[in-house]
Amino acid sequence: MDKISVFLDDYRREPEGYVLVQTMDECIKILQNYEIEHLSLDHDLLSKTRNGYMLVQKMVKQKLFANRITIHSANFVGAKAMYNYLKQAQMNLLMPRSIEVSIRALPLHYFPPGYLQFYKETM
Repeated sequence: MDKISVFLDDYRREPEGYVLVQTMDECIKILQNYEIEHLSLDHDLLSKTRNGYMLVQKMVKQKLFANRITIHSANFVGAKAMYNYLKQAQMNLLMPRSIEVSIRALPLHYFPPGYLQFYKETM
């Protein structure tokens, strides 16, 4: 099975070559059914009761991971909480340490030339 790259966001468009999911539930379903190379996550979603932090908690609990996880949320507090949760899961051996976890905030409206190169280089 080919690996796919997934972009969770309910506002931004996905980078070329990525599958767009807009809700936590869609993301969980993709994680359960596909092998994921790169998972890029937003914190703030339209649902005020389900956000990116809740998603990473569920991912760790159900052991649903990607080879690489990037948190692209512009909400720094939310992004940092997601990052810290995943890194703590690695330290507690609940998540493989081989998974690269990073924060790379994406602007909401304008992507400067070359800004999405990070996504293209990792495919």
